[in-house]
Amino acid sequence: MTNILFICKYNRFRSRIAEAEFNKINKNKSNTAKSAGIIQGSYPLDARQVKLARELNISLKGKPHGLSTKLLQWQDIAIIVANDVPSIILNGSKRYGKKVIKWNIPDDKTGAESEINKIKNKTQRLVGELS
Repeated sequence: MTNILFICKYNRFRSRIAEAEFNKINKNKSNTAKSAGIIQGSYPLDARQVKLARELNISLKGKPHGLSTKLLQWQDIAIIVANDVPSIILNGSKRYGKKVIKWNIPDDKTGAESEINKIKNKTQRLVGELS
């Protein structure tokens, strides 16, 4: 069983897209995914982001989650989806013997299809590697 934690700045778009895509295409139900942001708070999505996610059949329901010690202990692989989250923030996860991967996907704040496609492509590769 592998627990994947997708992380971005606010957990409002990039990490949630990755979590939703992973859970949608993952056939190995022993692998699970969650997402979180390093900054807690309620930051609304841009209407274009919501519309594009809906068109691509990706659900962004629910409230953003903040990064916590409990999530760091739960995860086996932490994936920093965002380019604006420094890897050093997860140095503490190494004491749990965890793996950290950085995808460096910029937030263009418009919900551009290219942004979602980058996330989907990387998530599909990850699911393939875990199969």
